[in-house]
Amino acid sequence: MKKCHIVLCTTLLIAASMLAQESSTPVEPMDQTPVFRVKVISRTTKAVNYRHRGGSTTVDFKGTSLMPEAGGRAKVDGKEGRLAISAELTHMQPAAKFGAQYLTYVLWAITPEGRSVNLGEVVPNNDGKSKIDVTTDLQAFGLVVTAEPYFAVTRPSDLVVVENIIRQETKGFEEPIDAKFDMLEGGEYTIDIPADQLPSSKAAPNTPLDLLEARNAVAIAKAAGAQQYAADSLSKAEDFLTRAEDYLQRKQGRTPIGTVARGATQTAEDARVLTLKKKEAERIAAEKRAMQEAQEKAEADAKASAVAEAKAKAQAEEDARQRAQAEADRAAAEKAQAEALAQQQQAQAEAEKARLAAEDAERQKQEAIRQKEEMRARLLRQLNQVLDTKDTDRGLVVSMPDVLFDLGQYTLKPAARERLARISGIVLAYPDLKLQIEGYTDSTGGDAFNQRLSEKRAATVRDYLVDSGVGINNVFARGLGKANPIADNGTAAGRKLNRRVEMIVSGDVIGDVVGTQAESTPANSPTASPMNQTAPAAPPR
Repeated sequence: MKKCHIVLCTTLLIAASMLAQESSTPVEPMDQTPVFRVKVISRTTKAVNYRHRGGSTTVDFKGTSLMPEAGGRAKVDGKEGRLAISAELTHMQPAAKFGAQYLTYVLWAITPEGRSVNLGEVVPNNDGKSKIDVTTDLQAFGLVVTAEPYFAVTRPSDLVVVENIIRQETKGFEEPIDAKFDMLEGGEYTIDIPADQLPSSKAAPNTPLDLLEARNAVAIAKAAGAQQYAADSLSKAEDFLTRAEDYLQRKQGRTPIGTVARGATQTAEDARVLTLKKKEAERIAAEKRAMQEAQEKAEADAKASAVAEAKAKAQAEEDARQRAQAEADRAAAEKAQAEALAQQQQAQAEAEKARLAAEDAERQKQEAIRQKEEMRARLLRQLNQVLDTKDTDRGLVVSMPDVLFDLGQYTLKPAARERLARISGIVLAYPDLKLQIEGYTDSTGGDAFNQRLSEKRAATVRDYLVDSGVGINNVFARGLGKANPIADNGTAAGRKLNRRVEMIVSGDVIGDVVGTQAESTPANSPTASPMNQTAPAAPPR
């Protein structure tokens, strides 16, 4: 395999003297110390074009001068339509060694064209070890690890602590990387918050990392101007952060805290990026206005000069009136032509503006669809960790088996309460979700009893979710008796499967809409009986 070096230009976010002297270096005054500074440096690394379905291969990781003791390796497996990367890192030191603003590490893939892709967060344990398993649709890339303020950053910082080293036996072929790649855009993070005034620098020692990142991300977005340019996104991020802080105060556990905290971080980064885009659009618009005003002034000056010249010629040359008149007519014709040209240019500019606006609207539409698909997939994974969940045309269907209820009754067993508590904790992290609870029985027994039992079991689940904090207007319940069997009622095993409660999770926020309320039993329906009652004695349902 041909070996070649690839020059990557990165940004230097902290002065070299900080690395040489570390904590002994005096801290600059707060009002002069931004979170990030930018200075271009260069380094060499290698990228690999992993062949489509090329099997499994390995590259090594080596620490840079910022963290020379770090190391590790990455195994790359060629899959159909993607590459699976399993990276292991060793001797990683806490990111805070580079400054209070750095809380975590991020693994990046850099394409030969210079595009950087955030593959995921790298969180070392107490022994400095970390393992991350990710996938990517890229085929040719180099791997680097950078220190970052939070996991959701969209551009890498210049603090490259680890980079890949290609082995002699690594499968694939090398490609050059454009030296001017997106790492140069790290200057987007330059703001006027002193590093030791970030929320993370004042946090309690045992504060979860996810929450520290969320606090800093919201603070950085605010400093960038998101309150003015992306108020809705910033407000959503602040709501997530408030919820995470509340979970922390109430000791709700790492999972609920991490879920909403990471949501806050991602939304704050979206708000920051949107703010920068709008600021750039304002700058471009201001430049266009200035150019237009200068052009109009030049045209006005030219017109006044022509009129003055015509008058002077008319007064000085009485014998050349006809020629002066012809000259004036010629000037008028040129003026009309110039005005027509200006109008044509203005029309073209307006048409281009409309085209760009339409393209931007389409991009926003596609981005909204992508975010809904990602949220749906994430919610499916979380629900599957609690109960068996399938993705259907109706929504995400969570199946609660008959064993969660007492025989022939609709009271919840302790195991059922525990699982529903976890379900409610997940649902609360996703606003505007709709939950439809459907109860089913097997075919034994009378239809009236089956219908009542299915209604009461569905209502019991609904009431528990409402008591756990789920909005009462977002949960609907109905009983369907022996309808819609999913197995053969002729066998005991089939009847056991048919005795179930299903929760259909849907809503526009994850790309679909639950069934109409007219089909569901509202929360104040008579079927919402007290949870401690039991159904009349009857065969198992």
